[in-house]
Amino acid sequence: MRIHFLMILLLQHIITATNATGDGDTCKSLSCGGGLQIRFPFRIKDKQPIHCGYPGFELSCTNNNQTEIELPFAGKFLVKDINYRSQNVEIYDQNNCIPRRLIHFNLSSDHTPFKRRDEFRNNYFSLFNCSWDVTREHEFNYETVRCMNSPSLTYEVFAAINSPYWSVASSLPDNCVLLADSIIWPNLGSLFMKWDEPQCGSCVIDGGECRYKNHSSSYAIECYRNSKGKKIAISVCVGILVFLLFGLIIAVKVDNKADKEEKENQLRIEQFLENNALKPTRYSHAEIKKMTNKFETKLGQGGYGSVFEGKLTDGIQVAVKVLDNSEGSNNGEEFVNEVATIGRIHHLNVVRLLGFCVEGPMRALVYEFMLNSSLDKLIFSDRKDKTSTNLDWAKLEEIAIGIARGLEYLHQGCDQRILHFDIKPQNILLDHNFTPKISDFGLAKLCTKDTYVTISMAAARGTMGYIAPEVFSRNFGTISYKSDVYSFGMLLLEMVKMETRSSDGEYFPEWVYNRLNRGEELGGIQAKTEGLEIVKKLTMVALWCIQWDPVDRPSMNRVLRMLQGDTKSLFIAPNPFASTSSVSTSSSGGDRKNDMELTVILED
Repeated sequence: MRIHFLMILLLQHIITATNATGDGDTCKSLSCGGGLQIRFPFRIKDKQPIHCGYPGFELSCTNNNQTEIELPFAGKFLVKDINYRSQNVEIYDQNNCIPRRLIHFNLSSDHTPFKRRDEFRNNYFSLFNCSWDVTREHEFNYETVRCMNSPSLTYEVFAAINSPYWSVASSLPDNCVLLADSIIWPNLGSLFMKWDEPQCGSCVIDGGECRYKNHSSSYAIECYRNSKGKKIAISVCVGILVFLLFGLIIAVKVDNKADKEEKENQLRIEQFLENNALKPTRYSHAEIKKMTNKFETKLGQGGYGSVFEGKLTDGIQVAVKVLDNSEGSNNGEEFVNEVATIGRIHHLNVVRLLGFCVEGPMRALVYEFMLNSSLDKLIFSDRKDKTSTNLDWAKLEEIAIGIARGLEYLHQGCDQRILHFDIKPQNILLDHNFTPKISDFGLAKLCTKDTYVTISMAAARGTMGYIAPEVFSRNFGTISYKSDVYSFGMLLLEMVKMETRSSDGEYFPEWVYNRLNRGEELGGIQAKTEGLEIVKKLTMVALWCIQWDPVDRPSMNRVLRMLQGDTKSLFIAPNPFASTSSVSTSSSGGDRKNDMELTVILED
């Protein structure tokens, strides 16, 4: 509707622009042949009528097609340039002796419309005739006017610059003759003059031209747009109109497509909700708005949307995640994934879904509130902040074990195996007791529990730094629950890295592996002996989890047992950064021992 209204206004503008130009102008722009365009306030005598130019702005053409102007008491000069915007004209003398001709020409007189240019006020000179000896005794700046002198003369003509506060003429010796006072000195052989009347500069800047009203010479000036400007205006308007027409057609098609997709999306979600007996409560948009106090307090934001603090009617604190419904969203897939996966799950280490909202474009999920935010706020904060919460390595070990329990439940404890595909510190929430809970199932996949089942995905999903290599390229193996194991291993390394000082520029997982393989301590850890053992265990488990080949990674069931066991029962994992062939063909006793341990580790 707004587009139709805009098109009507545009058509009116085109009609107005067409009618505003009037009839053809007889005072069209002319040239003497040198390319310099002559138009109002100038006119070419004998070629244009009097009403085409302002008094004092008459020009003429020379025999060799140059433009001339005649100044009172100075004669004719050639016109080099005319600037109609700044209202300046530049003239020059073919004999290159403008000072001689300007002696009797006064720019302040009533005989000429031209005035001095203020920006050249430092070029106001006095011309005087003196002997060289006399001028040398004075301290004012001067120079010889060579074109007005000859070797046979005892006296010479000099030009001295005037001060803004006094004139050279007032301090000349008695035997010097003043020829001219306060004339404009030529700039590189040219002289710049300006005019104040008529005032047409702003008209030219706006794209118009000046002329007498009603083609008379009554000195009443008006600004108008010439036929060329009219054609340009019409062309631009027509172009915009065509653009808007195409835009309208495209917008209608896009809107129709978007409406169709939204209706299909809404129908798909409603069918899903009807076919699944879910315990979470369904809320209306108004209830979500009231619950969050009109979305007053934002807890966080991500690619999925925003999370707001809220309260239920019984006072229970909740977190409300409002999914982004902008262009490029995945047609409600994230919403369905969240509801389908955690809507029926009740596990200590998986966040609980309390309710949801599907109304129009609104997609919202209501979760239990986590007092201590997410794991990334903890491990990426300053050490003093962690100390203030009394979190030691024993508690961090409990957090790692809790995450492993949650993942093991998703892989083995549900009716269908749930693959998360976005395990990272930001998606691990911590309650008031720092109990970890896995959240954000927008990228999750459901599959059967067959041992060798693989997952088909059209594109890589997850977060850079935590995505398993096979998710990027099938050349590294097939996608399966082992992809979550890799992400969990990178999460453990992030927990270890917060207390470890690695070499600058070196890839941290490889740095950790090299130190453990050489039997060296992990440098920079600020912890007691018990803490050092926990860090070592977390690191060794992490290195098993990030093996390049998915087949070489343990299941989450085995990872959980490794975390709950003793460090002494663990062997260092094979080098995750070496090729498969180099690991399998190792001949040292230590490598053979690792290969045997690999078989044991992979058993569920």
